Amino acid sequence: MNDFFSWLEGSGLGEAVRTTPLVYSSLESVHILGIALLVGPALAFDLRLLGVGRQLLPVTAAARHLLPLARFGFALAVASGVVMFVSGAVAVGNSGAAPWKLGLLIVAGVNIAVFHWGAFRRVDGWDIEVPSPARARGAAVVSIVVWSAVIAAGRLLAYT
Repeated sequence: MNDFFSWLEGSGLGEAVRTTPLVYSSLESVHILGIALLVGPALAFDLRLLGVGRQLLPVTAAARHLLPLARFGFALAVASGVVMFVSGAVAVGNSGAAPWKLGLLIVAGVNIAVFHWGAFRRVDGWDIEVPSPARARGAAVVSIVVWSAVIAAGRLLAYT
């Protein structure tokens, strides 16, 4: 893996990000914005699944307004994260936090897929004023815990 990481770091993109003033710090800013746009709306949606605002806001309305923001934030975070990774692939790839972050991202993706292909398909029966089913509430709890852990693992990349 180190050969691949070294190749990435030595690529034109890796060199440009490392050596061009303000590029890396700008990418970090975009990455943080992406995380905020991902996790903020996702957390709000998860809280709705857990019953916050059940009398006021249908789950489908929350999904319609919040999830596109979360998807956009995810795209920003992934794009900026990949480019930052390329610039320091050896150090980041060998960090003890890297497999945790990647694994947690996979868990988050599986949780999203299971929720949308499962409980959310029958949202008409629990859209408003009815408690979300246990599977939806469970997905919300997993989402909150996993996205929090992804952020923590991402911060640890610089220190492990």
